[in-house]
Amino acid sequence: MNEKEAQGMEDLAAVDLQKEILIPEPKDRAALEFFKQSTPARIGVWRSGPRPLTRTLLRFRADHATAQDSVFKEVSEEFLADFNLVRVQTKVKNKDQYLTRPDLGRVLSEEELEKIRQECLFQPQVQIIIADGLSSKAIEANLEDILPALKQGLAAYDLKVGTDIFVKYGRVAVMDVIGVALEAEVVVLLVGERPGLGTSASMSAYMIYKPDQDTLMADHTVVSNIHKGGTPPAEAGAHLATVLKKMYDAKASGVKLALQ
Repeated sequence: MNEKEAQGMEDLAAVDLQKEILIPEPKDRAALEFFKQSTPARIGVWRSGPRPLTRTLLRFRADHATAQDSVFKEVSEEFLADFNLVRVQTKVKNKDQYLTRPDLGRVLSEEELEKIRQECLFQPQVQIIIADGLSSKAIEANLEDILPALKQGLAAYDLKVGTDIFVKYGRVAVMDVIGVALEAEVVVLLVGERPGLGTSASMSAYMIYKPDQDTLMADHTVVSNIHKGGTPPAEAGAHLATVLKKMYDAKASGVKLALQ
């Protein structure tokens, strides 16, 4: 196939699966359309004998490739330059090590911790952290909308927000390390979720009240599925501000907050 022929081909990854009907002459088209609109799952994809249609198989592979790209790509330097972020890196050296040594993504070197202490506001009421996690695309797709909405909401609650931090190769537990270093009241981590075939741009928000050395995962409050096909980022930012205010007032998070 030459370049001209390739340019004329349809981009299957751009097709809206929830609107595409592949079943020939469905008995109840309206019902099928309703079910497809209610879920991003691949339903009603039809077949060729016992096998999936070539179109369906190629779309599956395209979505799988997109998910892989989101995991292995770095958040662009140009994108990060648009935000006033203190940028640090965990003890992970590269993406391959990030995937094989999750423990290193939870810790920072003493040099990076000292950088945070020197450049960030000490003892903030709310500390915002952004980490690439398992999806660089999630950061680039959502941060521009969720961060202003979150800050606006926190300002409305009169909560003092610390210096925004970006952690390269960060895992969830790195938020606890930073929270301890800055003695933050409440910490929120915006992190890229592991991508799937339905979306490769989904973000999660992990929140915790006063993390310490004995912090458990059960101490965290989580809001997931933040993306344009789930909870829109601007809406999520406003919701997170409300949750953080609740945590601050209750002096609790995670299971302890749920039990109050």
